[in-house]
Amino acid sequence: MSSTVAEKPSFLRSQIGGLPRPFWALWSGTLVNRLGTLVMPFTGVYLTHSRGMSVTAVGLVMGVYGAGSLLSQILAGVLTDRVGRRVTLSGGMLATAATMLALGYSSSLPAIVASMFVLGLVIDIYRPASSALVADLVSPAERARAYGLLFWAINLGYAVGMTAGGWLASVGFLWLFWIDAVSCLVFAALVWRAVPETRPQARESSGGFGVVLRDRAMVAFTLVVLGNALVYLQTVTMLPVAMTSVVKLTPAQFGLAMALNGVLIVVVQPLVSGWLGRRDASRTFALGLAVMGAGFAMTAFVTTTFWLAVTIGVWTVGEIITAGISGTIVAALAPEHLRGRYSGLFGFAWSLASVLAPLMGGPLLAAGSQTLWFSVGGVALVSAAGMLALGPAIRRRAAA
Repeated sequence: MSSTVAEKPSFLRSQIGGLPRPFWALWSGTLVNRLGTLVMPFTGVYLTHSRGMSVTAVGLVMGVYGAGSLLSQILAGVLTDRVGRRVTLSGGMLATAATMLALGYSSSLPAIVASMFVLGLVIDIYRPASSALVADLVSPAERARAYGLLFWAINLGYAVGMTAGGWLASVGFLWLFWIDAVSCLVFAALVWRAVPETRPQARESSGGFGVVLRDRAMVAFTLVVLGNALVYLQTVTMLPVAMTSVVKLTPAQFGLAMALNGVLIVVVQPLVSGWLGRRDASRTFALGLAVMGAGFAMTAFVTTTFWLAVTIGVWTVGEIITAGISGTIVAALAPEHLRGRYSGLFGFAWSLASVLAPLMGGPLLAAGSQTLWFSVGGVALVSAAGMLALGPAIRRRAAA
């Protein structure tokens, strides 16, 4: 009598195996696109140095970009459900490529303002379509790992792109626009050739956002996500200002400490995404928010680069915990034919937070560093409590 013993999969296979081939095409396109994301981190520098615009004018232009971004996710959610995931994602990338080049060659203020508004409208159209594709292609048990791997690709590509962008900007800003545009075209081509259309054929996919807004669980989760985004976006709004103006760190010291965020995500996140995906989603997300809140609250006591790095390490752990969970919650809440709209509402929370975060953080920092960071920590804790309260509803929906 003989018996066979199932071979235990290797660690690498356990982390990346079992996901469908179209997902990896989507993942590869996302990585290429993030590697080529060079323009937005240097937009302010480009407008002031290359186009000679005042700081006030740059603020106006970035505000117009934000207005386009607010409309973007609502539009993208509807298109994803009505036109299709693949068409929306590829079309959004093509539009982004064209707009990047238009902005790069614009020299007058009206042309720059118009290009920035359109760029805000189209640059993130891919997000609801990408989220819906993952939910359509990947089984519920593997979704947290899949969303986590996409998050990892975005951060890896962004870290490399930032480094390359700084060097290319010194050579000539136009290189940034061309490389960004080409990366968008590659993403569009990969998705169009290797990812099938997964949109369910249902008459109910027509219409607007009313059905999503009537879903109290989704609206409540969107408010939790808004709190999460208001907290996290302080890293690109008030944190640099507070560390260089109040704590008196140099930009080089701040950049060195912030590099820890990218390093931890690239090294740790793919190792834990599968394990986190097997935990209860609502409790895991709440834990991540609480850890983020603790890290930001600790920032009130930062006086050196070392202690800044410590706080960054803490809130990065919270970021890693939440990375793949939010997408799985949206997928659990959304009916198949409305996944685009639900993902669009999720994205709208982040777009809205990008407008509100500096408006909230500026006055709080003016009142005092401790006022800002304790308030930010409080927002995170309130959001975590809200997530725990939503837990039973999310578990019921996921089970159904």
